[in-house]
Amino acid sequence: MLKYLAAVAILATTLLPTAQAAPTAVDFTGTVRLSNCSGSVVKPPSAGVNDPALVLSNGHCYEGGFLDPGEVLVNRSSSRTFSLLSANGQSTVGTLRASKLAYATMTGTDVTLYQLTSTYAQIQAQYGIRPLTLSATHPTKGAAIRVVSGYWKKIYSCQVDAFVHELHEGDWVWQDSVRYTEPGCQVIGGTSGSPVIDASTGAVVAVNNTINEDGQRCTVNNPCEVDAGGNVTVHRNVGYAEETYLINTCVDTGNTINLDKAGCQLAKP
Repeated sequence: MLKYLAAVAILATTLLPTAQAAPTAVDFTGTVRLSNCSGSVVKPPSAGVNDPALVLSNGHCYEGGFLDPGEVLVNRSSSRTFSLLSANGQSTVGTLRASKLAYATMTGTDVTLYQLTSTYAQIQAQYGIRPLTLSATHPTKGAAIRVVSGYWKKIYSCQVDAFVHELHEGDWVWQDSVRYTEPGCQVIGGTSGSPVIDASTGAVVAVNNTINEDGQRCTVNNPCEVDAGGNVTVHRNVGYAEETYLINTCVDTGNTINLDKAGCQLAKP
């Protein structure tokens, strides 16, 4: 996981290979900066422009700290603020505020969703910024992707290398994680929660959450892959993301998260 920032992480930005230039179709539109992470304003296909907007980040970016395995938070009070970036990422155009934490977990996936006090239409009218579309379909192997970090104002470019049966990190287990090709997406602390955008569609297909930093096996900041047969593989300096299409299975009227909705596939309390 990439939540905590330190001098070594800051130094790493000067040591990592420069990411390939992102295409003009993918910029910082819809991205936000959290106090400790990155995030994005996302719009499920079923949401209306007058619905309260949602901000997507990682479960481990939750302001209350890491969530225990099996822990799921729903409809919790939150007034967290988010710095909304300009399309070129060079400035903050406004501050968005949460009305509540709609959903958060580190079980099966690593996701936090905040409901905002503003609608999508209000954000676009006031700041000229449109949301990112949350893809309703599984990402595609080999697809060109961009990891857009609002915290570092940096875009990483790579491809979907593979899908991991289970990704283990410390006490946490995530299913069907996206593995990045390398070099290109050697993400660092502060990039957690960045939207992973399909470069051909412009839609969010995953949320960036971790990288194996030291080559260790299944420890915090050193995730390992476990296949269906229980075989463990470690890929040092390889990053991962958690797919987001299943969020759509739980979106209900008014852009709310309803875990009791028929077909909802997110973890439940």
